[in-house]
Amino acid sequence: MCLQCCGTCCVYLQEVSGLKCDQLLSSGQVLPRECVSGLVELAGNPNTNQTLTGSIISLLAKLACDDDSREILNSSYNLTSTLASVIHCHSATAGEPLVLQCLQVLQKLTYNTRVFQSTNYIHELIAFLMTNIQSQNEDIIMPCLGLMANLCRDNHSVQSHIKSLDNVKRFYRTLINFLAHNSLTVVIFTLSILASLTLNEKVGEKLFDAKNIHQTFQLVFNIIVNGNGTQTRKYSVDLLIDLLKNPKIADHLTKYQHFSACVSQVLGLLQSKDPDSAGKVLELLLAMCSVSGLRSLLCEVVFRPAAPKLRAVSRRQGTGLDGGRKTESGLALVQWLSSPVDGAESCSLQALQLLNELLEHWYKRVRVVCFSQVCAEALLTTLELMSKLRQQVKDMETSFYRMLQDQRIVTPLSLALTSQHRERVQTGLSLLFEATPLPDFPSLVLGESMAANNAYCQREAELSVKRVAVQEVPPFSILDCSSGSSRSVHSLVDKIQNGLEVKCVRVCWGKILLSCISKESRLQDLLDAKALALSQADRLIAQYRFQRAQAEAEACKLGCLLKEAERRREDLQGELSSQVLEVERSKADMEELLQHNARLQQDSEEHQALKGAYNSLLNRFNESERLLKELQTAHISLTKQNDTLRKNHEALQLQRELEETVDVLRKELNKTEQARKDASIKASSLELQKSQLETKLKQKEDELNKHSSMIAMIHSLSSGKLKSDVNLSL
Repeated sequence: MCLQCCGTCCVYLQEVSGLKCDQLLSSGQVLPRECVSGLVELAGNPNTNQTLTGSIISLLAKLACDDDSREILNSSYNLTSTLASVIHCHSATAGEPLVLQCLQVLQKLTYNTRVFQSTNYIHELIAFLMTNIQSQNEDIIMPCLGLMANLCRDNHSVQSHIKSLDNVKRFYRTLINFLAHNSLTVVIFTLSILASLTLNEKVGEKLFDAKNIHQTFQLVFNIIVNGNGTQTRKYSVDLLIDLLKNPKIADHLTKYQHFSACVSQVLGLLQSKDPDSAGKVLELLLAMCSVSGLRSLLCEVVFRPAAPKLRAVSRRQGTGLDGGRKTESGLALVQWLSSPVDGAESCSLQALQLLNELLEHWYKRVRVVCFSQVCAEALLTTLELMSKLRQQVKDMETSFYRMLQDQRIVTPLSLALTSQHRERVQTGLSLLFEATPLPDFPSLVLGESMAANNAYCQREAELSVKRVAVQEVPPFSILDCSSGSSRSVHSLVDKIQNGLEVKCVRVCWGKILLSCISKESRLQDLLDAKALALSQADRLIAQYRFQRAQAEAEACKLGCLLKEAERRREDLQGELSSQVLEVERSKADMEELLQHNARLQQDSEEHQALKGAYNSLLNRFNESERLLKELQTAHISLTKQNDTLRKNHEALQLQRELEETVDVLRKELNKTEQARKDASIKASSLELQKSQLETKLKQKEDELNKHSSMIAMIHSLSSGKLKSDVNLSL
């Protein structure tokens, strides 16, 4: 390719790179895919100009802007193999801008993507990365480490290949030396590679033992919270997720003393509007939820509100900010459910999944109806968001109605409907309006729960009034039981008899009466609670009977449907058997027709052979007829000569001088006569052969006409019955 063409192509590629190419490959258009295929092939050609190759790679890097496009470039165009081949061609000059560009694009393509060991040039690429990681070139070490981290993560084939190399121990020593590097990105890349290669080996046990793991946790959390750039934060989150897959390390994290503070700071990142950072934070939190020991700690960090006094102290002293962040972090997690930020759909789904996991664990942990207001608000906000997104998200409507029919929705919904806040009541009413028409919505349980909440609030109010009244009376701890009261009465009688003051007597009797009243009120409270529990038990029994009757009715209905389905299955089985028989018959007819067609084909071939023999005999007959005509002409000429000679002989009979000439002519005449006889015999023989051939030819033509009529009849029958499945050829 000439330099002028290369320059023109580079200009065009730069203009195309300036356009918006978002989701161009995933749009399903044919022309862009063909253009990209040509560009990838051109970039992989070793004879292509380096400038043009760099421009093509820049355009392809711009196309790989989302996960779907990266997947298409990897699977459909084998861009990883192409870039690896370019690096292999220029491996001698590793510091070239083209090689660095290929490494950066490969790091972007292979992130969270498994590269198979069967990929072309993958072994050469791994050897190149290991060689340059152990070099002294700082410019190429970081992209090589990042690409190596992508290739090793969750890829057992690549890990096995690296471990089988001879220089793997030297490579490990180089990586361990990188842990003291001044760049946090290099440290994270190195830890990711070491975790993938040595986590379950002796080297990994020494690196991530109990002495070093807490420092690793602190380093990773600091980079996640304070790291510069989204790339380093992504790899830090991935590293922590990989470490959590090891049970020992997960157990160490549950015992990490700064876990709550670190998670609070990580949750603070949700308050930003960056979907990428929020998505990685939510991914990390979901990974923590998979560890049973961390799930409880995470619930406490997210849902436990801070005390007002502690917040006041934190304002004065400037410390203790974790409690204030917990409520803000929980609210930020809820706000991501209805985030208006573009491209945050996956973050909303991750936040929904995280809240679902945390709320389910919280529900299993408490096992009582006391959700907190934050949990109830989060659950109601989640349901409200699902109600808004059910037409846009696939299967969201089904999940929404299934959650509304869950028995566990009763408590937060009843709390919202009996709340003192107007917004919660409106949210509860809107959800109740959606849930009322559903067949399995627990409306009776909801009514009982609301009644119980109202009774509980009323009882709390009465008890608070009584507590205030009792607190106004000075305590008298001696009168705590009936025996003590009787002994106090006798002592008072003795005191009266002994001449004590009447005022003291009145005070004592008042205290006795107050004690009796408090006991009576406590007994009355117990009776009311018992009556409420009995009424609730009766309602639950009635509801259980109703649900049992409904279940039995549904079981009968399902039984009828099952019988109907069984009957339909038997009918369909009969129809299927008849269809199978019909198909077998059709197959037999088809085989018979095919055999008949084969016989007709054989007759046709014999006819063609006879026709060829006839044509050869006809040619021989024509040749014989031509020879006969020539012999007849010669015979006529000889006859004329004979006549002439006879006349001459008659004329020369008179002359006894020409006897010798006459004898000669006679001999010649005899020879001519003999030739004439031979020619006549040959002519008669040829005429006989001609008549015989004509007879045979007539017979063959009759047979051919019969076969043709049979073929036409079979063809007409088969074309009407088999719809031209059998093609007859002559």
